[in-house]
Amino acid sequence: MKSIGGVKDENGVSSKPSEEVKAEPEKIDFSNVKIEPLFEEEVDFDTFSKSDFRAVKVKECVAVPKSKKLLQFTLDDGTGTDRTILSGIHSFYEPEELVGKTLIAITNLPPRAMMGIDSCGMLLSAIHEEEGEEKLHLLMVDDHIPAGAKLY
Repeated sequence: MKSIGGVKDENGVSSKPSEEVKAEPEKIDFSNVKIEPLFEEEVDFDTFSKSDFRAVKVKECVAVPKSKKLLQFTLDDGTGTDRTILSGIHSFYEPEELVGKTLIAITNLPPRAMMGIDSCGMLLSAIHEEEGEEKLHLLMVDDHIPAGAKLY
């Protein structure tokens, strides 16, 4: 049997080599985007370095009963103990689309009670205004980054 430019498997069946097709990145028009101005006040390095930013994996995410805005996240932060963080982002995300994602959180904020539930940290997101409407995107990172990895 002859196979031109192909590969034979153990049964002698030829197949064409797979060609990698690289998709063009989606072009995004940012011309109608409005962002908040940068802070003018500087923060010294010692103050910044006290913030503990970590990669966290979403184990579970549910809407908080009796709240239109809040989602309750159960997160793996690498410590072996689940971390709960509440975030007012329900108008931007449905809970089920976030399960399994790797996000960024600041983990050393003091607990803050919301709807009777302690939120132990804050998820980071990017916000901007587009055509008069607020847009929010959680910072999601590569799933190869393990839970608990520290950001510098």
